[in-house]
Amino acid sequence: MADDEALSRAADVNERFRPVRLSAETVTRPAGPQSRTVHSFLRHLREKGMDCVPEPLSLSDETEVLRYIDGESGGDGWKNQHDEAGLRSAARLLRRIHDASADWVPPQDAVFDAPPTTGHGDVFVHGDPGPWNFVWRDGEAVALLDWDFLHPAPRLDDVVYALLWFAPMRDDESALEWHHFPEVPDRRARIVAFLDAYGIPADFDVADAVIRRRHATIEHVRSLAGQGLEPQKTWVAEGSLEHEAAEIRWIEENRALFAR
Repeated sequence: MADDEALSRAADVNERFRPVRLSAETVTRPAGPQSRTVHSFLRHLREKGMDCVPEPLSLSDETEVLRYIDGESGGDGWKNQHDEAGLRSAARLLRRIHDASADWVPPQDAVFDAPPTTGHGDVFVHGDPGPWNFVWRDGEAVALLDWDFLHPAPRLDDVVYALLWFAPMRDDESALEWHHFPEVPDRRARIVAFLDAYGIPADFDVADAVIRRRHATIEHVRSLAGQGLEPQKTWVAEGSLEHEAAEIRWIEENRALFAR
């Protein structure tokens, strides 16, 4: 999927299987096995003064209710990271959250619905930090939503996942038609800016790191679909894994775009 029609279809699938109800004050979403763990994590950050994550209000077997955070997110959020200021603000926010997460002690019965990871889990990561899951105000990232894929992992797992979408490490057509950049961006300059704002040296093979993380995403989607869960079951039936594999091949064939 690499156009507005495909993006609209993906949004329709998400809404069909995970309907969200918004009010002026609250967000009501379907609850999952991981929701109680996520609420514990969000309360931990909120107690540390981190108003950049949702405040949990209530939880039942069926639904969770969170405090609404005002701003642009979802499809409205993409344009805010076109310039370097927006890009850097997202990286700084992700770093703040990772640092604040490190001393959280999960409940004894914690449930993590997450992709497979390699390496020591030094922080608790979001698992899906694309531009759509940030809340933006006046071009600045101010919050990070939708923590369903929370899990312990190396912080680089989140960073390279973000780079895939913020650089973006996708072909020119996708950068223009999906991400709506006015012109094809300088991907390497954006990678360096994101890593600089986060505080990680750009001295590793970004392409290899993103490819590994993208393979983990594929395996996670495949696992959820195999369990009959939606929307992943529908994504797989519609060919999403083949599309992911093609995008990985594009990264492998265009390494020069990301290297110093």
